[in-house]
Amino acid sequence: MKTRDSLIRLKRFQVDEKRRQLAQIESMIAEFNRMADELDEQIHSEQDRVGITDVTHFAYPTFAKAAADRRDNLRNSAHELDDQLQRAQDELSEAIEELKKFEQLEERDQQRERTAQEVAEQDQLDEVASRLR
Repeated sequence: MKTRDSLIRLKRFQVDEKRRQLAQIESMIAEFNRMADELDEQIHSEQDRVGITDVTHFAYPTFAKAAADRRDNLRNSAHELDDQLQRAQDELSEAIEELKKFEQLEERDQQRERTAQEVAEQDQLDEVASRLR
């Protein structure tokens, strides 16, 4: 019993850890996308200021080129994190399933103990009742 309690605590910790990792990855993806959107706005602002939107034009702003590269890198990083996010979701699902198994085993054992205790109490009551007759 004590071992199973320890295992359940361990599995709960693992589930919590997987949830934290999942939240962290989601937060990073959101942050990268937010930063990429800001860079996109800056690029458009720079293009409007200069009046040149053709990236191949010789006078295209250097800042806009650099910002576009940075934006593309952020979008790529967010896309790569999407793969990690899927793996983390799968790992969380597996951890939850393992926790459920151990909790169900514990619940079953507790039910057995309650049933055995109820049977023992009923046997005692039956014995007392038989003595009173």
